[in-house]
Amino acid sequence: MDTHFDQSTDNVASVESTDPPPRMTKQQILTLLSMASVNFSSMICYSILGPFFPNEAVKKGASQTIVGLIFGCYAVSNLIGSLILGNYIVQIGAKFMLVTGLFVSSFCTILFGLLDRVPAGTAFITLCFVVRSIDAVGFAAAMTSTFAMTAKIFPNNVATVLGSLEMFTGLGLILGPPVGGWFYQSFGYEVPFMLLGCFLFIMVPFNIYVLPTIEADPSQDSFFRLLSHVKIVLICYVIFTLSAGLGFLDATLSLFAMEEFGLSPGYVGLIMLGLSLPYCLASPLLGYFTDKYPATRSWFMVIGGVATATGFCLLGPLPLLNIKSKLWLMILMLGVIGFSLGMTAIPTFPEIIAHAYDHGFDEGLSTLGMVSGLFAAVWSLGMFYGPVVGGLITQYLCFEWAAAVQGGLALLAAFLLAVHYICKPPQQQSIPEDSQHRDESTPLLIE
Repeated sequence: MDTHFDQSTDNVASVESTDPPPRMTKQQILTLLSMASVNFSSMICYSILGPFFPNEAVKKGASQTIVGLIFGCYAVSNLIGSLILGNYIVQIGAKFMLVTGLFVSSFCTILFGLLDRVPAGTAFITLCFVVRSIDAVGFAAAMTSTFAMTAKIFPNNVATVLGSLEMFTGLGLILGPPVGGWFYQSFGYEVPFMLLGCFLFIMVPFNIYVLPTIEADPSQDSFFRLLSHVKIVLICYVIFTLSAGLGFLDATLSLFAMEEFGLSPGYVGLIMLGLSLPYCLASPLLGYFTDKYPATRSWFMVIGGVATATGFCLLGPLPLLNIKSKLWLMILMLGVIGFSLGMTAIPTFPEIIAHAYDHGFDEGLSTLGMVSGLFAAVWSLGMFYGPVVGGLITQYLCFEWAAAVQGGLALLAAFLLAVHYICKPPQQQSIPEDSQHRDESTPLLIE
């Protein structure tokens, strides 16, 4: 199945045209649904273990440290897989990579649900590491190809589309713990994984039928050349601070809220909506705005970093401020952090792509794959760093100081970006050659 863009719309969908863009075709809508399902399933797979797996693992002879490493190996494997697969996306094929990644993840999810039948001790722990690591590589393949295909099919509206897809990412993050906990409590350990694994398996033939095949030639560019640009390195650091902050909150906030305010786990889950809902609701609007006004992307990241730092410093709050911890203040700051994370995160991916194109990278799937792999790898690194280092600081100092340190990372990112932009103002964003004479919603013709 070959895919190409209709070039006959050159005189209609020019960049300066004031005519409303044509509506998306059924093919494009199905493609978006496919990518949304990948985002949703990746986050629900990541978050479903939280309510019940640690307790089950301890019963099987794993220590708290081992349980933490089982969670951490997912991020490490995702990091390595993203870098390798992102570099070879053209050779493998974006569609084949996505479908294969979903199939591997569905198999591993079902297999993980059968681990309660494995004898306790070394056998159980070893299989947990192996299955979880392979599962992470599978989703690294799916997510890397999703980002790349999104940027290829919707080159003029990358932030808008990604912002819309982030709603499903947040939805998976929100629903994972309560859904997993309820099915575990009602039906036992195996059922949550079986249901999720079957859902992923059903997505495989759906994506084979729906997704277009995108052909491209390999590029001579590399991750090293991509990281030779200061701006890209700084944006990667921004991405790192974002995922590190989310990972830190996943690992520490519930315990702090229960100890400080005497809340039950159910109420803590509701409080976490204060973080997820602003992010989900704001992401599409922020994506649309930064696509319509690309020059604002840089300063959105700066302002978002400052707001994130403020939210983390007042979350505890920071002991130096001499402000007594209040439940309403914590919920408010979670909302601030959720909104500011969206403000900072949404512009990062299209900003890296635009900078790469402006500096001579090939305008095709190869570059998009490298950017996608780099984004996923840096995000995974932050998701590993946040719980581990944040947990250590919380253990030896307190939650308030650990949150302030996380805020300091975000503030440093905002400061470095601001200095870079002041010293070297952003150039006019370039438009890929194949999108200069068509709107992003020009129908895809599938033969």
